[in-house]
Amino acid sequence: MSLVEVVRAAARPLTGAASDYDPVLELIGDARFVLLGEASHGSHEFYRARADITKRLIREKGFAAMAVEADWPDAYQVNRYIRAADEDEESIDALGDFKRFPTWMWRNADVLDLVGWLREHNDGLPPEASRFGFYGLDLYSLNASMGAVLHYLDRVDPEAAKRARHRYSCFEDFGENAQAYGFAARFDLNRSCEQEVVSQLVEMRRRAAEYARRNGDLAAEEFFYAEQNARLVKNAEEYYRSMFQGHIESWNLRDRHMVETINALETHLRGTVPRPKIVVWAHNSHLGDARATQMSQRGEWNVGQLTREQHGHDAVLIGFTTYRGTVTAASDWDEPAERKQVRAALQGSYELLFHEAGIPRFFLPLRDHHAAHEGLRTPHLERAIGVVYRPETERLSHYFHASLSDQFDAVLHFDQTRAVEPLETTAQWQAGEPADDTYPFGV
Repeated sequence: MSLVEVVRAAARPLTGAASDYDPVLELIGDARFVLLGEASHGSHEFYRARADITKRLIREKGFAAMAVEADWPDAYQVNRYIRAADEDEESIDALGDFKRFPTWMWRNADVLDLVGWLREHNDGLPPEASRFGFYGLDLYSLNASMGAVLHYLDRVDPEAAKRARHRYSCFEDFGENAQAYGFAARFDLNRSCEQEVVSQLVEMRRRAAEYARRNGDLAAEEFFYAEQNARLVKNAEEYYRSMFQGHIESWNLRDRHMVETINALETHLRGTVPRPKIVVWAHNSHLGDARATQMSQRGEWNVGQLTREQHGHDAVLIGFTTYRGTVTAASDWDEPAERKQVRAALQGSYELLFHEAGIPRFFLPLRDHHAAHEGLRTPHLERAIGVVYRPETERLSHYFHASLSDQFDAVLHFDQTRAVEPLETTAQWQAGEPADDTYPFGV
């Protein structure tokens, strides 16, 4: 049997029926950590499928929270909104803190719909029930997180706030330019703020019991938010110093921080949920096991690898792929969002293999289907589109070798995908490339 025939035999077509994701839920079983990837940061089908699966995990398996590839303070505004803990009146207001490039990752129509659904879900729960939460994993919010720590301490411990301001003033010469700080600290150890940020986190943790019992469950949640911001400042300081030592060290620091955040969230939720379950949204490159890719050869690890090492089969890793279509991405970092044409997948890639199977959309189990597991262990090219997409250098910029069935427990393939719609569509996006004329049928 050829590899195309193996894929065709194992694939479960997605037809739009309510039962489409039954095999996904069956694979997940009673796992506590479900990692849902994406092959790009700008494809509608990936967001929509993850949202549909997440809703079922909440309704049918009692998942308590989602953790996403977003900054902790920005995501926490969403968390407060869906728990009715702030004054935001509409879902779109809850996305207001997502101002850093790339804004379309979270300020898009699919996320807006999901946030509205999460609020309705929580509002419909009995008063004594635990509310579903929404949290960020990333560590780019150095300045915003310092501000959040100070805001918290100003309310609960003004004297501690003074000490924190003194420590964080170490960064004041750099304003909001964290990379400038990292450059200065890397080459002049006297400019490093490492001791200050570590001391601040240690002090907050030393006084955790005092702060967390001041006002019951609300105080515990607020302290958790502030403590995670203090930990983020500590890790972000190290991250920005590491940027000038090389990509590998900074990548590993970032993904280690993400896993630490997931574990801290799981511990925190145990205060109200006996066996908390968490769904994670991030790029395939973070959530597929790095040991099955070229990343490992370079000395990199990622969230998928660390989560598997810590939790074994209690973690389920699901990747996403596409053959062609359109994607929302920029031409370079910090440039406007564009609607770009995704080129047909290259020869020797998993994406082309899946296209040749002739099924427009399907779920492919890898862990529990022997023929697919063995057949797809053979390394192939795999495409990864981040927030920047350069079709003209696609082989070099966006492909790597991977052993798919060791990387993921399952894959969802959408042969044609379309660009996710930003809430603010720029002239560049509006003038972008439309999908193929045959979309969504591909014939």
